[in-house]
Amino acid sequence: MQPARTRLQVDIRRQQLLELGLELFAQQTYDGVSIDEIAKRAGVSKGLLYHYFPSKRALYIAAVAAAADQLVEETDIDKHGTGAEPDPEGVREALRAFLSYVSRRRAEYVFLLSGGVGSDPEVAEILEGTRQALVERMLTRLARFGVVDNPATRLRLRGWIGFLEGSTLDWVKTQELDADAFLELLVQMAGHVLASVIHSPAR
Repeated sequence: MQPARTRLQVDIRRQQLLELGLELFAQQTYDGVSIDEIAKRAGVSKGLLYHYFPSKRALYIAAVAAAADQLVEETDIDKHGTGAEPDPEGVREALRAFLSYVSRRRAEYVFLLSGGVGSDPEVAEILEGTRQALVERMLTRLARFGVVDNPATRLRLRGWIGFLEGSTLDWVKTQELDADAFLELLVQMAGHVLASVIHSPAR
């Protein structure tokens, strides 16, 4: 049992360091975070930290990936119903779950979407993979309503994701609308997008 127990300890330690890195990178700029600070906060030596993550950039990329995984996992809710069209209440519940994630993990969400190190290709690849995963999820669930996967449908869904990201980032930073009002705005916009997808002649 010793190898399995040791492996578990390694996984737990790596996860702890990853969560700490995500917390720090979400609160500070990339240049403002130092390996010394991370090691001190974690109560480990720099050598041990480098054992898990060979560089600050490696930890940063892992933190971006972790934030992306959180977003995809915690917003995976299927409440569209089984009728001919998506259930409006189901759409509202799905968007409420999304806003709940954003409210609970505000710093991580902002970090994921706007905390990249310049035009880092690995960060861009993670973000693109996340958006693609969300599109694939929507396509899978919209297929029950007769929506087919084609370029026009994908462009509409990518446009929706772009609107959702941009408007939510602005909402998080300004709080000009309360959560309920912003939710209703998103529900309204989602309804327009879904209608354009479901009733598109190109489908």
